[in-house]
Amino acid sequence: MSIQAYQRTAQLGESPRSTEYRAFAQVTRDLIWARDNGPVPEFGAWMTALLKNRQLWEILAVDCAGQGNALPPQVRAQIVSLALFVERHTSAVCVDDAAIDPLIDINKTMMEALAPSSTQIGR
Repeated sequence: MSIQAYQRTAQLGESPRSTEYRAFAQVTRDLIWARDNGPVPEFGAWMTALLKNRQLWEILAVDCAGQGNALPPQVRAQIVSLALFVERHTSAVCVDDAAIDPLIDINKTMMEALAPSSTQIGR
């Protein structure tokens, strides 16, 4: 997942909100898989799911810190704060065997915020 991939998708006519929703859906699906299958025997896929989620949140944090971001400052600060939590918790999952569920829950909440009002994400 890269900024170039987001830019290519945006050029194809998808709204930034739809792109973000789709990105969250993909990484959340992978996190659910990682939670359900654990690090053994597929450690590489398990770690990839965690790292892709971390990368998505890093991209959001960098974007929110940028001058051109049109979100209100309080919303930007909240997203950066969530990104910092995701960073810390991902490390705790990898090192201390913490649960993946908080990462999944945060992503689902973001998906609910990004989804059209008629779409609901199941918990």
